[in-house]
Amino acid sequence: MPLSRRHALALATGAVAALTVPARAGARPAPAPTVAPVGPGFLWGVASAGFQCEGSAPDSNWRRYVDATPSYDRYGDAVDFFHRYRDDVGLAAGLGAGVYRISVEWARVQPRPGEWDEAGFAFYDAVIDAITAAGMRPMLTLDHWVYPGWAAERGGWAHPAMVTDWLAHARKVVDRYASRDPLWVTFNEPAAYLLNETTNGGLPAAAVPVMQQALVRAHNDIYDHIHAAQPGALVTSNLAYIAGTAEPVVNGPMIDAIAARLDYVGIDYYYGFSPQSIAQLSPDAMKQLWTLPLQPEGIYYALDHYARRFPGTPLYIVENGMPTRDGEPRADGYTRADDLRDTVYWIQRALADGIPVLGYNYWSITDNYEWGSYTPRFGLYTVDVRTDPTLTRRPTDAVAAYRDIIAARGVPADYRPTRAPATCSLVDAPDSCTDPVTVP
Repeated sequence: MPLSRRHALALATGAVAALTVPARAGARPAPAPTVAPVGPGFLWGVASAGFQCEGSAPDSNWRRYVDATPSYDRYGDAVDFFHRYRDDVGLAAGLGAGVYRISVEWARVQPRPGEWDEAGFAFYDAVIDAITAAGMRPMLTLDHWVYPGWAAERGGWAHPAMVTDWLAHARKVVDRYASRDPLWVTFNEPAAYLLNETTNGGLPAAAVPVMQQALVRAHNDIYDHIHAAQPGALVTSNLAYIAGTAEPVVNGPMIDAIAARLDYVGIDYYYGFSPQSIAQLSPDAMKQLWTLPLQPEGIYYALDHYARRFPGTPLYIVENGMPTRDGEPRADGYTRADDLRDTVYWIQRALADGIPVLGYNYWSITDNYEWGSYTPRFGLYTVDVRTDPTLTRRPTDAVAAYRDIIAARGVPADYRPTRAPATCSLVDAPDSCTDPVTVP
């Protein structure tokens, strides 16, 4: 199976590095017997990404990666969000969601250097119109790992003009949509972006520092432009949280370089590990997302980690979810609904302990193209791209669960997680192992 962004969260888990986050001051607070609902301003959302769901894809680095890699599933038209966006936005609105995350694909709006495609922008105009008409706020990602084929031909992020051209695109997007008051994500998971570019041949390994410096320059520049166009904007570059002591090494260089230009810390959290779960995982199992261990309490540790690293800065779970293989039940019997409820419980616990969580997005509203494969399914609504030509959206058990959670502003006060916290979690080692969270 191809290396995906989710693997980046798993494969670095065993790395050892010096922690750069302040140590906890004293023991964790004892859990209250009940959990309070989140505040009325908490943002409940869903997430998606352009190339992964849109279909009708123009020439881009990722179209070329797929065409050049026989082991990748053929892309087709993904889940055809390009033609079905109104229905998918309606599904999110039916949950009661308040935020809908999309990406504005550079490849769709600038097919050739210096040439802007008004039809491409008109598509995003219509999508954002649908989101706002449904009472939701758009979260716009400027770069979700996809850039035009013409930029790929000249070397992608290794080319000296890449930052200038990327900024020209990003400014055009910002100027067009700032009036819609979106939340902003500049680069999706920069560390994973670097990894995937090198893995797919879009970037020589020697050019990784060049790309990283380019991402830093581009983020810092467009941050200032966003704030000039949209006073009071909230801007981040979300990070793929790496369970284990590798987190400061993997994500630290980027987030440290843009720390002065982060209005909130966007966190993507998926997997958690313990010494026992690592010992039970074979090398093959580490490559299969649906076999990786889920540790919902790890989201508390991830939030606590960044609350200590950036005191007073709001945190937002930009992505969280669970994979299944082709929509089948997981071997461990854990359901999507139970994982969602358990995860939200730990977010409520984090809020109760004073951690400033701004919002939560479920990844993803529908199944989509997981960077080379349709096998991993993350959607609230499942879509069997390979065998169902109608691309019917079928609700999973998490649809009703999320609708209830949003309506009640969390899980019930007396809720207890179906999956007990690990005795020794490695999500934010050593604290998460030496001072673990508990359930009343």
